[in-house]
Amino acid sequence: MTNRIALGIVIILGAVLALDYVLGLGISIFIARRFLDLIQALAVWR
Repeated sequence: MTNRIALGIVIILGAVLALDYVLGLGISIFIARRFLDLIQALAVWR
């Protein structure tokens, strides 16, 4: 992963979390669950 891709991911996640906080949508829990699924999927490759 290049620095540009990592920065893009951080910016997108930050924007989504800020929008979630402002609107009170509850997306952060959805994102956290998906992130845990991603970690488990990557652990299989290990």
